Amino acid sequence: MSGQATLEPAPAVPPPPRAGYLSSRRVRLLGAITGVAIAALVASLVLWLTHRPPSHAEAKVPASWARPVVSAAALADRSGVKITHVAVTGGGGLVDLRFQVIDPDKANALHDQATPPAVVDERTGLVVHELLMSHSHTGAFKPGVTYYYVFNNPGDLVRRGARVVVLLGNAQVEHVLVR
Repeated sequence: MSGQATLEPAPAVPPPPRAGYLSSRRVRLLGAITGVAIAALVASLVLWLTHRPPSHAEAKVPASWARPVVSAAALADRSGVKITHVAVTGGGGLVDLRFQVIDPDKANALHDQATPPAVVDERTGLVVHELLMSHSHTGAFKPGVTYYYVFNNPGDLVRRGARVVVLLGNAQVEHVLVR
């Protein structure tokens, strides 16, 4: 047996890691977690700052826009239209106001620049009056046809479930529910 080599069995357990290996791995993991947390905080701050209502949106209804308050039913007698729908759309960035023309002659008051359309949040008094892409109806209104205004709603000023004042033509209707 002098010429035979003896084989030793291989160790079943790997050798222990080098000194400092686990601590540097933990440091890298902690650094990654901290980096993600800081990135999330910065992203949240940016979103908060960009979705705050602009200062001009905090204006109250201009006195020159004040109109006689009428019920929803009386709006047709005064302005020749009936409100059919007020809703927040576009992910909260738009307010959709729809109205049906009852009397086209009276509805022409909606074209008057002295009485621009607007929606006012009753709780905050904030005014939404800028039309999406400055779109406004021109021309004669037709009886029985439903028309619409789509307002920019910066900072989600008007929200679903809110009550609003609708300024339309030469009248305003209070307590309109937003869908």
